Amino acid sequence: MYKVFVNEKKLLLSKQSENLEKTLGYEDVTTLEIALDLLENTSVKELNVFGENINEIWAEFQKLFRIIEAAGGVVNNPEGEILFIKRLGKWDLPKGKMEKGESREESAVREIEEETGLKDVELVQFINTTYHIYVERNGDKVLKCTHWFEMNFNGEDTSKPQIEEGITEVAWKNTAQIEDEVFPSTFKNIKLIIEEFWATKAK
Repeated sequence: MYKVFVNEKKLLLSKQSENLEKTLGYEDVTTLEIALDLLENTSVKELNVFGENINEIWAEFQKLFRIIEAAGGVVNNPEGEILFIKRLGKWDLPKGKMEKGESREESAVREIEEETGLKDVELVQFINTTYHIYVERNGDKVLKCTHWFEMNFNGEDTSKPQIEEGITEVAWKNTAQIEDEVFPSTFKNIKLIIEEFWATKAK
């Protein structure tokens, strides 16, 4: 299944019907257009489009957008804290657009080092990919696919915000701070990736 955030509302594409606020059985691409319209223009907060051929649904869905791929990371230190950046008043994880010819892994490390000022971040493993939709100033609809990696950092803390990218703060946060400070002021896909990361650590 695929979870896509549309203005912080959840669109779930799945094989079976899921118990969400609204569900639509997939017939053709029009179903997807209706689903997006409901999330963008009504009070519906979560919606499920379901159908047997999830690969076909996902392929048709992607055709509705210009796709941008990005990569980033959940960076841990030896104290078990996670590195966050603050941009436009919200807490976020360091990430950015992939450059031509880069692998996801290379892109994630580069973006983290650029946005946070850290050096020698160690890549551990892939966590997951999150999806969200936004509209550019020229009216283009974009589906942003962000590939997330677990990272370790054990060096000298040289962290400083990349001001020219609109980042105002870089901070290490422990679990209590993440729940009290970060979660109330972040995006749903960021919360999702942190919770998935914690779940892998708890195993």
